[in-house]
Amino acid sequence: MLSVLADRRYRHLFLAQVASLLGTGLATVALALLAFDLAGGQAGLVLGTAFAIKMIAYVGLAPVAGAFADRVPRRTMLVTLDLMRAVVALALPFVTAVWQVFLLIFLLQAASAGFTPTFQATIPDILTDEEDYTKALSLSRLATELESLLSPLLAALLLAFVAFETLFLGTALGFAGSALLVVSVALPGPRPVGQRSLYAGITRGARIYLATPRLRGLLALCLSVAAAGAMVLVNTVVLVRETLGLPDNAVALTLGAFGAGSILAALVLPRVLGTWSDRTVMLVGTALMTVVLAVLALAAGSLGLAWGALLVGWFLIGVGYSATLTPSGRLLRRSAHAEDRPALFAAQFALSHACWLVSYPLAGWLQTAFGSTFAMAVLAGLAALGFVAAIRCWPASDPASLAHVHDDLPADHPHIADGASHSHPLVIDDLHRHWPPGGKTP
Repeated sequence: MLSVLADRRYRHLFLAQVASLLGTGLATVALALLAFDLAGGQAGLVLGTAFAIKMIAYVGLAPVAGAFADRVPRRTMLVTLDLMRAVVALALPFVTAVWQVFLLIFLLQAASAGFTPTFQATIPDILTDEEDYTKALSLSRLATELESLLSPLLAALLLAFVAFETLFLGTALGFAGSALLVVSVALPGPRPVGQRSLYAGITRGARIYLATPRLRGLLALCLSVAAAGAMVLVNTVVLVRETLGLPDNAVALTLGAFGAGSILAALVLPRVLGTWSDRTVMLVGTALMTVVLAVLALAAGSLGLAWGALLVGWFLIGVGYSATLTPSGRLLRRSAHAEDRPALFAAQFALSHACWLVSYPLAGWLQTAFGSTFAMAVLAGLAALGFVAAIRCWPASDPASLAHVHDDLPADHPHIADGASHSHPLVIDDLHRHWPPGGKTP
């Protein structure tokens, strides 16, 4: 996995990702504590709304960024967005009202909505070998899961010596470090997009995504991930500070338990994926999250919530979370041609975050209005709904090559030189606008 770091351009981009993730992780803890400082017991509702604003920016702006990823210099775009995020992070410690938090969060996440799809679209152009690109996907996921573990632990350490507002300075430094690393390497220039309009570029990724059965199944699983993840990210601060009466560093440690589960899964998944299919691994991960959240709801309702049970539950949910998300990059890569990957990654970014747009405010509202037991039970039900939808949308038999018939092409078209009925690795494109019925030989 680490061999791909021999490529200087990818190494610098990977380190930029690490710096950016570390800054974002510190902001997650700091934002939770800022919400509690401003709203007390209403922190879950405030935080859920802030996360919903984040998702609105992601859903609305990511497809636009994906369309521009091959129209403007990527290095300029990435550095500008990093610097914008750093400036916003520096402003957060000075807020005095909840509406100011909401405004700054929108600006911060608008920049992130442009940065992440553009970054993801750049990696396949640098690592053109399929094996190297697969390693890069695994390494990026590992970095994400390590951040989930290390950022809360670093935050807990810093909170022993400084006020939580200082964590936002660490966030700004992370984004600034990312900008310096990106500017230090030459990145691929814009790719030609032919006569495709900007509107077609914005919508192309979603059309490919929603026409591909395995990706519709992935979207259903993203709903499950969002349901369980929202319970963790939105309500941990209320569960730990108000329900259990524990100090600030316990919030960071509880979030760290979730990260520890994620990193454990990320370490063992490469071997597991060599034996089990992506579909099986992702469904097992989703089932684990759903069952654990339901058991925690039952335990909290009958025995009351204990910190030990919360730590174990968050750890197991972290395992299922990583098992569900890690293979997603593999699905995306084999579901589009190289020139369509920026649009497809942007579509995944937007559509998956649309699920978070539902789950974030729902988690905060349920916790505030009905308490933790009811919130966990409802979100477990939502995760189960995603699990069932994924099984129905994503056929168990999902071969790369599919036999299909081209009745829509002229007889002399080069694509059907060997006959209108043929078989090859199929992705949705200008020649294949629909998936063969049932995903198998017509």
